Amino acid sequence: MSFFEPSPVLMAFIFAQRFVFFEVLAVLAMLRLIVGQGLARVPAVVTCGICVAAIFATFAPALNLQTLPVYAPLARLQAMGGGLVLPLAASAVFATSLVMPQRRWRWIDLAHVVGVLAFLGLWVATRY
Repeated sequence: MSFFEPSPVLMAFIFAQRFVFFEVLAVLAMLRLIVGQGLARVPAVVTCGICVAAIFATFAPALNLQTLPVYAPLARLQAMGGGLVLPLAASAVFATSLVMPQRRWRWIDLAHVVGVLAFLGLWVATRY
């Protein structure tokens, strides 16, 4: 590996951050929205909104939508904290459904925790 070649771990983290995390979290939130009952749906709706905004900010330049007034604040929010703030905020909102008694399909929570741990593991691996 030469000086100007990025680390494969860094490339995997960037790929997961931009093209995997929010999409998978949105699918899990939609599943919770469909099968959940009562208050268990509220974190799922908020998480879906955050995920849709992040996915829009990711794909807006490719679709030539970066001139829309919502793009610049979303892009700044997505870049905040090295790109770690928005995924962790969305994950924290979704994690509040862990304490809701009306939630169903508890494997959704297990998949969420495994995904967040994998994402944080990639982030830690980029630091060393």
